[in-house]
Amino acid sequence: MNDKTESDDSASRPLDFIREMVADDVAKGRNEGRVVTRFPPEPNGYLHIGHAKAICIDFGIAREFGGHCNLRFDDTNPLREEQRYIDSIMEDVRWLGFSWKGPERYASDYFGQLHDWAVHLIEAGKAYVDDQAADEIRENRGTLTEPGKNSPFRDRPVDENLDLFRRMKEGEFPDGARVLRAKIDMAAANLNLRDPVIYRIMHTEHPKTGDAWCIYPMYDWAHGQSDAIEGVTHSLCDIDFENHRPLYDWFIENLPVPHRPRQTEFARGNITHMITSKRKLLRLIEGGHVSGWDDPRMPTLKGLRRRGYTPGAIRAFWEEVGVAKRENLVEIALLEHKLRDELNRTSERRMAVLDPLKIVLTNYPVNQVEEFDALNNPEDAAAGTRKVPFSRELFIERDDFMEDPPRKFYRLAPGREVRLRWAYLITCDEAVKDERGEITELRCTYDPATKGGDAPDGRRVKATLHWVSAKHAARAEVRLYNHLFLSEDPEADGDFVADLNPDSVKVVPEAMVEPTLADANPGDRVQFERLGYFCADTDSTKDHLVFNRTVTLRDSWTRARKQQKQKQKQKKGRRGPG
Repeated sequence: MNDKTESDDSASRPLDFIREMVADDVAKGRNEGRVVTRFPPEPNGYLHIGHAKAICIDFGIAREFGGHCNLRFDDTNPLREEQRYIDSIMEDVRWLGFSWKGPERYASDYFGQLHDWAVHLIEAGKAYVDDQAADEIRENRGTLTEPGKNSPFRDRPVDENLDLFRRMKEGEFPDGARVLRAKIDMAAANLNLRDPVIYRIMHTEHPKTGDAWCIYPMYDWAHGQSDAIEGVTHSLCDIDFENHRPLYDWFIENLPVPHRPRQTEFARGNITHMITSKRKLLRLIEGGHVSGWDDPRMPTLKGLRRRGYTPGAIRAFWEEVGVAKRENLVEIALLEHKLRDELNRTSERRMAVLDPLKIVLTNYPVNQVEEFDALNNPEDAAAGTRKVPFSRELFIERDDFMEDPPRKFYRLAPGREVRLRWAYLITCDEAVKDERGEITELRCTYDPATKGGDAPDGRRVKATLHWVSAKHAARAEVRLYNHLFLSEDPEADGDFVADLNPDSVKVVPEAMVEPTLADANPGDRVQFERLGYFCADTDSTKDHLVFNRTVTLRDSWTRARKQQKQKQKQKKGRRGPG
């Protein structure tokens, strides 16, 4: 796959602080004018919408400046890593429209060199083996206001440290018995510089290296050195790593690395009504609040893809948000706006009825069937047309009819004429009810002279309804998704589970859809006219169609929430000061 994407309009994009830095480096000939970045995910979970921002920055900047981006898995903790995560991450990066140079890389590719550099630090008197337990190390680390305490093993002779580290590597000691620490400064203001652990003992088989190692490097040790080995020029990280940069630089300055990369941080991507902590997302799964990592309500790329989100909309969203140094909370409405904009241009239209109410056209021939030409996408002439069958019995949406309509209700009512999309003008003559008074059927008549939806006498109607032919319709399960959380910031009050939206999904078990939708494949995106944008789910089969609502046609959520807040404000005002 080529890194060039539809959203590549870098020539007209204003430079953010990272692009300005890279442009300056290129202009001054730093790194011989090369630009090499990397995307370094841990293979212990699935990527989410926040990772997509990092992907767009890492891969996008490299592409814009004629460089390349490496995909490197930080596989330094074999207890949590699985091949399924590696496969999923590669799939997600490609799905977003990016590719990496050469094969994927792994921190484990460099375990031998990382070990040798650890020996180099020991020989230079800048690392030592510590026998303290993890709790002791943590306790003696100090606080933001109090310096740490030196380990009683900090001044071990170099030869003893080399011998102990060799024996750690050879598997002589049990897990947790000893660690290797860098010797920096236990009184440093930055806690990351207080003799950080760089190796720990883990008698665990590694997915790639098997049982070759029983000591594994910490992320901070592996990260910068892997960058240096790969010739990375710009190590771009989220803001969480800002306090780690002095340690990143200390390692680079104290090792004989072949290249000196530079780390720069940017603000993370936080979006309203979402959480992106893998630990908290796992809690939702284990609590049965969602069906899994690919639940269409989840912010994972797997979930968003299943819901019907497009890579182009996600790229356009992060491009619009831009790259900043300070974190903020971005409105999900912007993401949905970018999504609607793309889907409006690219999705074919179809008619579907979610809450069917039968219409019988009493003056239409009983066995007659017509086919009408319907535009697939009025935004794209090249999309062409399709044939839509029409017959005596039809389905319309139940809420498109009212027996006693209020003012400004322009849809179907007794004695009123409306247009059926692409077909005829019809008039409602009678509403048939069951013994409970529920309307079960409408008796209507059609005007044969209005074929195509226009009256030869020029009369106008105020409503156009979508419909499906009863004898040709396909049944489908439709899942109507809303935001997973009620609040803009679900974590503001601590208990994000309490903020779950009880109406985050509503299942319509027997919707009626156009017969052409019977051939939809999982992942196919369409607009259900007047209803929203939908995607065929991975559960969908020829015998059981399933469609997920990707997003509504309009931002009804924000409007409804604003109205609710306004009502609460007015109610509070009426109560007066309390």
